[in-house]
Amino acid sequence: MKIIDVLNSGKATVSCELFPPKTGEQLENAKEIVRQTAALNPAFISVTCGAGGSNAGLTIELADIAQNECGVPALVHCTCVTATNDQIAERVNAMKAHGLQNVLALRGDIPEGVTLSPDFTHASDLTAAIAAAGDFCIGGACYPDKHPESPTVAADIDGLKRKLEAGCQFLTTQMFFDNQVLYRYLLELLRAGVDVPVCAGIMPVINSRQIARSCALSGTLLPPRFKAIIDRFGDDPVAMKQAGIAYATDQIIDLIANGVTHIHLYTMNRPEVAAAILQNLSGIVNQ
Repeated sequence: MKIIDVLNSGKATVSCELFPPKTGEQLENAKEIVRQTAALNPAFISVTCGAGGSNAGLTIELADIAQNECGVPALVHCTCVTATNDQIAERVNAMKAHGLQNVLALRGDIPEGVTLSPDFTHASDLTAAIAAAGDFCIGGACYPDKHPESPTVAADIDGLKRKLEAGCQFLTTQMFFDNQVLYRYLLELLRAGVDVPVCAGIMPVINSRQIARSCALSGTLLPPRFKAIIDRFGDDPVAMKQAGIAYATDQIIDLIANGVTHIHLYTMNRPEVAAAILQNLSGIVNQ
């Protein structure tokens, strides 16, 4: 099933993101995480790839398990920052071989000391190449706090519109911790004529150490309320886990109450955390 059809069904959705292992030795554990996450019945499961598109084969293997073994639509991340046309064509053919129809087209973070691709400068270039290669449903990333490399929000949205013109059908936001930031951003998108489905990216923070680097890469700002939670509970793993799940749940309830009905959980490969949040939402998402 194509994800755009899921998002256009008129129902609230919660999807989950997983990442593949850094080495093949951890693959069996990663497969079990996929199965446990699929058992939560998310709308779809997205599987990331490593920096520079590394571990692309493992990404496809885990997506195959989610979709073809567990029956949950899979979204394959594909980055292009160091990729050649031939490498992207190889990944596309591998997705076709596994019947994987959904792709999240990303430029990707630039690894230090790595030569950039002469074939793909922006995510819009990758989007166009995938759209030309077959009948794929293509998603893209967007940044409520604007992309760290964009000089202005307007310039960032111009780049986003180029992705849509190239064939992008839906968007997933980077994580954010202040819903007002998302609401302002969605208004800016509407003013710019962007009306595709947007999945709101929510990261349950259960470990205070994980957040600093993620925020630096995404340009996400931390509101005072969230900083206070980290300051108070960050050194207590049990308390921080409970507070992180509660904060994410509160964010999602507010989003759905205000008409943002597609939620994407950055699970950090913790299916038990996703399960706790979905349990908190059991009567809300099904309305």
